[in-house]
Amino acid sequence: MTKGPDFDVVAAHKYFSVEFFNKAWDYVDMPNRSIDEADKMLHLSLASLWHWTQREDCTSTNLSIGYWQVSRVFALLRQAENARHYGELCLEASQKEGVLPFYLGYAYEALARAELVAGNQDKMEGYLTHAQEVAAILPDPQEKKQLLSDLDTMH
Repeated sequence: MTKGPDFDVVAAHKYFSVEFFNKAWDYVDMPNRSIDEADKMLHLSLASLWHWTQREDCTSTNLSIGYWQVSRVFALLRQAENARHYGELCLEASQKEGVLPFYLGYAYEALARAELVAGNQDKMEGYLTHAQEVAAILPDPQEKKQLLSDLDTMH
C-alpha cells in the first residue's frame, strides 16, 4: 500500500500558490535581474499557477491573476510567444462569469505587453485600446488608476 505524504496536501497547495506568487513578484519588481534571478522568477510564477490549479477553491479570477503573472514574467524575459500564450489564457479566464472587469483590463494589458515584446505595434495599440476602454468603466478609482498607470509604462 502506498503511504501518503506526512503533510496536509490541501494546506500545501494553499500555502505555495500564494507564497510563490508573492516571491515571484519580488523578482518582477527588481529593476535588474541576473540570469539566476530571472529563472527563479519564472519557476516561482509557474509553480504558483500550478498550485492554484490544484486547489478546490480555484476560481476563474484566481486563474486570470495567475496567467497574468506568468504572461508578465515571460514579457520581462522577452519571450513574446510564451507571454502571448499566457495572455490569451488570462483573457479567456477573465471573460468567465463572475470575473470583475478589472481583471479583463489586465488581460488586455498582458496581451499588449506580449505584442510590445514581439514588436507588433498595431496589435499592441489594439490591446491598449481595449484595456483603456475597460479602465474607463471601472467604478473603483484606485483600480482605474492602477490599470492606467501600468498601461502608461508601455508608451
